Amino acid sequence: MSLVPAFEIGVWNAWIFSVFTFIHIGLVSMVVRKDIGEKMDHGQEEQKKLYTASLIWLIMILYSIFLPLKLGTAWLYTGIAIFVVGTLFLTMFFRDVAATPQGQPFTRGVFRYSRNPMYVGMFLQFIGTAIAAASWLYLLLTLIIVVAMWFVVIVEERTCLEKYGDSYRDYMNGTNRWIGIPKAG
Repeated sequence: MSLVPAFEIGVWNAWIFSVFTFIHIGLVSMVVRKDIGEKMDHGQEEQKKLYTASLIWLIMILYSIFLPLKLGTAWLYTGIAIFVVGTLFLTMFFRDVAATPQGQPFTRGVFRYSRNPMYVGMFLQFIGTAIAAASWLYLLLTLIIVVAMWFVVIVEERTCLEKYGDSYRDYMNGTNRWIGIPKAG
């Protein structure tokens, strides 16, 4: 990774990865049930974090247009592998959301491993893109989004607790928020 961020327009740039991430995030808004999304009560602080993450993601999309991939290197192949895992994770997320009956919490499939598989998949896509382009700046922006979304997830889980009650509490007690990060307490 170079200390000075790459900035050149080209066909083989990270925008290729950003298109897939953009499509997935667009699908999320169409697939996730409206009755859950409309009930989200993001406070002012959480709303700021959500807007910050969205703004950074927009910057990442714009930067990806000018961010060349490291063609023919281990960086590229490692990044592609991580990106594909994130894409598969998001695909399983969509399948599991669609298969869950209306009015029930999402607890099957990939939701057995993480309470927030959508974010896990997106973060893997972002990290894969950063590695494929060997960009410390893109990786730094990804980490900022992760921190901002961490707080948003807390509000989303609180909303699910209010909506689904004890069944969601039992689910929370048996499933980690993130893959690989043990539950607190």
